[in-house]
Amino acid sequence: MARGLLNWVGLARREHGHAHSHVHGELDPAVATTARGIWAVQWSFVVLAVAAALQFAVVAASGSVALLADAIHNIADATTALPLWIAFLFAHRKANSRYTYGYGKVEDLAGAVIVLVIFSSVVVAAWQALDRLLHPHPVNHLGALAIAGVVGFVGNEVAAVLRIRVGREMGSAALVADGYHARADGLTSLAVIVGAAGVWLGFPLADPMVGLLIAATILVVVWQSAGAVFTRLLDGVEPNIVAEMYHAAAHVPEICEVLDARARWIGHQLHAQADIAIGAALSVGEGIELANRFKAEVMKHLPALASLHIGLAKNQGTRIVADSDGRTA
Repeated sequence: MARGLLNWVGLARREHGHAHSHVHGELDPAVATTARGIWAVQWSFVVLAVAAALQFAVVAASGSVALLADAIHNIADATTALPLWIAFLFAHRKANSRYTYGYGKVEDLAGAVIVLVIFSSVVVAAWQALDRLLHPHPVNHLGALAIAGVVGFVGNEVAAVLRIRVGREMGSAALVADGYHARADGLTSLAVIVGAAGVWLGFPLADPMVGLLIAATILVVVWQSAGAVFTRLLDGVEPNIVAEMYHAAAHVPEICEVLDARARWIGHQLHAQADIAIGAALSVGEGIELANRFKAEVMKHLPALASLHIGLAKNQGTRIVADSDGRTA
C-alpha cells in the first residue's frame, strides 16, 4: 500500500494514456460493473487473505511485531474488495420512493467502515511495536518468520498479476494501477525478512523498528483513503469531472455557454446536471437536439455517467429543461 512508490503507479498511468488516482476505498466503474473485474478483485481478496492468515499463525509462534504489522497490511489490502462486493449486492435493488437514487451510497459507507477498521488495526500494530522497543522480547522461529515474509511477497505478487492482466483486458487504468500497487506492497513484506536477519545478526530491536516502519506506511495509506472516502460521502468529485463537462460543450458549437455544471457519485455511478445557454432563435425541438448531442459528448468523456439532467436557457431568459432521455419539462 505504499502509494509513495509512484514509479509503479505512474507506469500504469502511462500505459493507459491518462491519470487515475488510486487510493483504497475508491472503485473504478469498469471494475464494479463487470463480472471479469469482480472476479479479479475476489480472487485477489482470497490470495491476500490466505497469505495474511498464514502470517498471523507465524506471529503467534514467533512473537514478531514486524510480521504482525505486515499481516495487518495485507489483510487491509484484501478488505478493499469488500465495498465492491457490498455494492454489487445492493446494485440489484431498485430505487424506490424512499431511496430515490438507489442504494449506491452503501458502497461509500462500507469504505468508511473499512478505513476506520484499518486505522484501529494500525494503532494496535504501532502500539505493539513501541512496547517491544521499550520492553524487548525475544523473537523466535526466525526461519519461519523469513518464510512468512516471502509468503506475503508472493501473495501480493499473485494479486498484482491478476489485477494487471484483467485490468489490461478490460482497459481499466485503475485496476492496472492497483496491480502495480500490490506489487509495490510486496516490498513491505520483504522488509520482514530484513527484520528477521537483523535479529539473527544480534540486533533484536530490528524487528520492532521494521514493525514501526510498516505501521507508518499503513497510516499514510489510511490518511489518503480517508480523504477519498469522506469526499465521496460529502458528494465531492474529482475536479476533472466538471472540467470534462465544460470540455464536452466545446464539441457542440451551437452551445453558447455552460452556465452551471455539477456532479455527484452514488456508489460507482456518476449523476450530473448542467445548464447550457443556446441561441434565442432556436426552437424547442432544436434545443432538445442540442441537449442530446451534448449528452453524447459528455458520455464520451465520462463513461461512468449514469444520468445527466440538462437545463436549456435561451438568451431571452426562457428556460427549457431536458433530461438525459431528451424529454422536456
